[in-house]
Amino acid sequence: MLPLLLVVAAGCTTVPYTNRSQLMLMSESDDMQLGAAAYQQVLKKEPVVHDPQITAVVTRVGRRIAAAADKPEYQWEFTVIDDPKQANAFCLPGGKVAVYTGIFPIARDEAGLAAVIGHEVAHALARHGAERMSTGTLLQVGAVGVAVAAGASGAGGATQQAIMQAYGLGSTVGIALPFSRSQESEADHIGLILMAKAGYDPDAAIGLWQRMAAAERSGAPPEWLSTHPSPETREKDLRLWLAEAKQYYKPTGEAIAMLPPIPGARSARDNAVSGNEAKFR
Repeated sequence: MLPLLLVVAAGCTTVPYTNRSQLMLMSESDDMQLGAAAYQQVLKKEPVVHDPQITAVVTRVGRRIAAAADKPEYQWEFTVIDDPKQANAFCLPGGKVAVYTGIFPIARDEAGLAAVIGHEVAHALARHGAERMSTGTLLQVGAVGVAVAAGASGAGGATQQAIMQAYGLGSTVGIALPFSRSQESEADHIGLILMAKAGYDPDAAIGLWQRMAAAERSGAPPEWLSTHPSPETREKDLRLWLAEAKQYYKPTGEAIAMLPPIPGARSARDNAVSGNEAKFR
């Protein structure tokens, strides 16, 4: 147990802007290598958009967010994936960003897109993926400890299985899901600051999440059983963080352009009616 505690103590880092302490058992260079490899796998199997009108706007907004993130060691790349029914985006470790065309009607304009990309870049900046892997490692160690303890106590097979199931449910509902929701909230918080630093009005993030709520599939699980906060929680939290974000906001004076239309992409209203999922991570 002592060696494990020493590893945990040595692996603590701090998240930018929020200053939250986090467990980190992976180096940033390893994290970036995994991100680059995963990005190449995505590009091999997903249809990439080459239309300059579409790619230019994502690259323009993305570069402004990247400059605000101030990670010169990242090798930033911005890709648009042609999937009008997928309202999603991601940023892998090392600055590999992809935006699905299905998010365009919900983002609506460059400020909305900045909120989307800012949120995704915030995940990479805070190294949320590596943190989840580190936490998962500890949960696996905990599961082994529970199994050993149950065996040592003389518990029978059925009893031992029940104990392990209870541990699995408890670690999921009590640790993993709340942890995932806290990371999503943290990405919302940091993303709001990044878009403001990039010269986009952070108020635009409120409208984005209102449109996202309208597009989200009905019948979603209750918040405590979800990996994401509810749209209502996100909007409430964003309003609390607006004053902080606006301290970073310096308008550029440039007009906020509408995003180009995407053939086959559904509006937020259409997504809500049809039951298509609209959620970026």
